[in-house]
Amino acid sequence: MIRRKPIQMLSSFRNRMILIFFVIIILPFLLFAYYAHIKSIEGIMNANTTIQTSYLLQARKNFEIYLNDVNDQINVLIGNKRIQELLEREPKNPAEEESFTVNMLTVLYQTTPLVDAFRVRLFPIDPRTYPTYMSTIGESETVVGEEWFQRSKASISPTWHLSEPARGKSARPLLMYVKRFSGLYDQTPRGIIAADLSEDQIKRYFSPSDQVEDQKLLLLGEDGTVLYDSTANEWTGKPFPARSYIDAREDGSESLEIKGNTYLATSVGMDSEPWRIVSLTPMEQLTGTIDEITRLLVIILIVYLVCCVGVVAYITVNYTQPIVKLVRLMRRSESGDFRFSAPLATRLDEVGWLYRGYGSLIDRIEGLVEEASHSERKKKELEFQVLSHQINPHFLYNTLESIRWKAENHGRTDISEMVSALGNLLRLSLNSGKEITTLAREIEQVKAYVLIEQARMGKPVRILYIIDEETLAVPFLRLLLQPLVENAIEHSVRQNFEQGKIVLTGRTEGRDVVIELSDNGNGIPEEVLRRLEADEDTRSAAPGASRGGVGLRNVNDRLKLYFGSAYKLSIETGEGIGTRITLRHPILREGAQSTSDLLR
Repeated sequence: MIRRKPIQMLSSFRNRMILIFFVIIILPFLLFAYYAHIKSIEGIMNANTTIQTSYLLQARKNFEIYLNDVNDQINVLIGNKRIQELLEREPKNPAEEESFTVNMLTVLYQTTPLVDAFRVRLFPIDPRTYPTYMSTIGESETVVGEEWFQRSKASISPTWHLSEPARGKSARPLLMYVKRFSGLYDQTPRGIIAADLSEDQIKRYFSPSDQVEDQKLLLLGEDGTVLYDSTANEWTGKPFPARSYIDAREDGSESLEIKGNTYLATSVGMDSEPWRIVSLTPMEQLTGTIDEITRLLVIILIVYLVCCVGVVAYITVNYTQPIVKLVRLMRRSESGDFRFSAPLATRLDEVGWLYRGYGSLIDRIEGLVEEASHSERKKKELEFQVLSHQINPHFLYNTLESIRWKAENHGRTDISEMVSALGNLLRLSLNSGKEITTLAREIEQVKAYVLIEQARMGKPVRILYIIDEETLAVPFLRLLLQPLVENAIEHSVRQNFEQGKIVLTGRTEGRDVVIELSDNGNGIPEEVLRRLEADEDTRSAAPGASRGGVGLRNVNDRLKLYFGSAYKLSIETGEGIGTRITLRHPILREGAQSTSDLLR
């Protein structure tokens, strides 16, 4: 047994190829690869350092100009005479405080859009004296005790604070610029301005190149905390992993080992703030070409080409020809001739296994043909059952029409309208079995559903339709809008009939139809939003999972299934701000009747 083992190993085609190429190619290339590696790393680091340093210097210049502009815009806001007058004295009673709130919000509504920031908030120097105002802007009076507020209150210079709001307000961290201001003609502190810079605004100045995958651009604070991470804020709010690199505080590049990955790190310091801009480029993504290595590679490849000719001849005789014979047998099988003879099935290598496997495949095909014949008969039976059940919707339409007619004869117009709306809703929902309808029919279905809901609840639903005329005739996937309107009624109108309202708008943007559904309710629960993006197995396995958000998930999953993840629902929601759902639907070709025709 021991003597036969090497012979058995060499009978494998794979083992033969490994042995041949190891002797002819692998050993020489091991020596060549070491030399190429040294030269490549040297060229990569030098070239990338020059490019990244130039880019970071330009990014630093642009970002500092932006920070100066924000500071100037804040100064203009602080110098507003009306704001100064409102903060000159504290309100003495609730009526004065309410008047202050209205006037201050009016001024801020007119002036804050001039500040290039995600959000601008103005806090009185003592927020506890202005409970109504603080409640109106969605802030707690306890903000006076927060560290960033106290630090800004005690400093005449602007300060920075990295806030990470809870989901529902903002899903992304915000870099907050905070500045205390006093009166125009005295040094008495009047209030604090807080301007939030979002990820999108910072990204304008720190966006990695698309040519290198997994490249990171970081903005680091004075203590080494990551203030901004270009890769979806992965490290934002956390200390930079390589502390020794930050402590050096020198511009330049070096290789860093971070979490098991090697990066080429390039950094520059900012002039206006004690921050650093760092670029992390994965070494494995960088490529370079060195002329000396290229010339040597060409010479080696020529030598190897000669060697490979002999290898190809060997492979042709021993392996290619037997495979060609097997291909001929497969072509005969394609024409329905399953007679099989295996002259090489006794070989012990992979070619022998192919012939034996092909024989097993032929036996399996014959079984599948028999099974397909049985399935075809079963399919015919199912089609007959489907045809026999097609009368049911027509029977239901006729029954509803009879009920409506009888209700009208007895003077019950409310019952007649409700039955008519139900029949219309059923007709539009079924859509004659077609998956594709039009936006106009979808809107008509929504109106029928709203009419039924109004009859059920006994109160009117405040809903406004703003649809561009040219969008009504476009082909549209059915049953997309009604679940969204149902969700809006559930989270807005049912909770407040007097104030609850829904706005449904539709317009065309490029090659898409954009539908927006807004309400002023309490927002969608966070648990429902989490399940919206979870896969089916995760939803089913979640302990205590409820059926909340089934309609939203159905619409979201169908959009992604038919049109791709770029067309999933976009939801902005939160307590106090209501909900806005944006649905993008591609403009389909004319005549599309089913999902198999979509985007064809």
